[in-house]
Amino acid sequence: MAIENGDFIKVNYTGKVNEGQIFDTTDEQLAKDNGVYNPRGLYGGDIVVVGSGHTIAGLDEDFEGKEVGYTGTLTIPPEKAFGAHDPSLVETISITKLKEQLGDQRPYTGMPIEYNGKRGVISQALGRRIRVDFNHALAGKDVEYEYTIEEKIEDTLAKAQGLIALYTGLRDVEVEVTDEVIRVVAPIELTFNQRWLMSKGTIATELIAKLGIPNLEYVEKYPYVPPETPEAEEAPAEDEATEEAEG
Repeated sequence: MAIENGDFIKVNYTGKVNEGQIFDTTDEQLAKDNGVYNPRGLYGGDIVVVGSGHTIAGLDEDFEGKEVGYTGTLTIPPEKAFGAHDPSLVETISITKLKEQLGDQRPYTGMPIEYNGKRGVISQALGRRIRVDFNHALAGKDVEYEYTIEEKIEDTLAKAQGLIALYTGLRDVEVEVTDEVIRVVAPIELTFNQRWLMSKGTIATELIAKLGIPNLEYVEKYPYVPPETPEAEEAPAEDEATEEAEG
């Protein structure tokens, strides 16, 4: 059966630019071999909802009409990949404004910079001033994707866990699903996870809409940790105790 808009699918992919340079992949070993491995990344395939913008537009659109097991390659133009290069996002900045960030470092072309909450890369150093490009690193470039549709996800619980994994990078978040409520049990380590805090609302909205279940609850799980008991003072050795008594 052909893949349709709104279907949950598991997909493995590899993205390339500049005639073969890999910039993204769901293959862990390939990521390590090509210097793009992220220890906090999720490998082994992503579960995405077709037509929901979970991948770049050109790839998302290409899923429709394919069958499970399909493997193919496509080239995607900038407007359906990472956008055209916008000259207005290139700024000239005085080095003095970046003094705290740079420290004793000398700015160089290609150096990553954060300024006014935006991340960019130095495109040119001009004495006491630098030009910083705040466009996406792949803006203005054609990209190539090779992908395989591994399976169509039908199980409701698997759909929920897959969508949570896509946003958080965690596969083992505990989830319970009934006809009335999706209950997500968040482990304590997620409490201060910025990625989790930023995406909780989006995850809830998408799960309710995509699964057709009216409610979602987040439950924070705090395991019991027994209090530490002070170690009893060691009794003096027998010969020491005898000496003290005789004294």
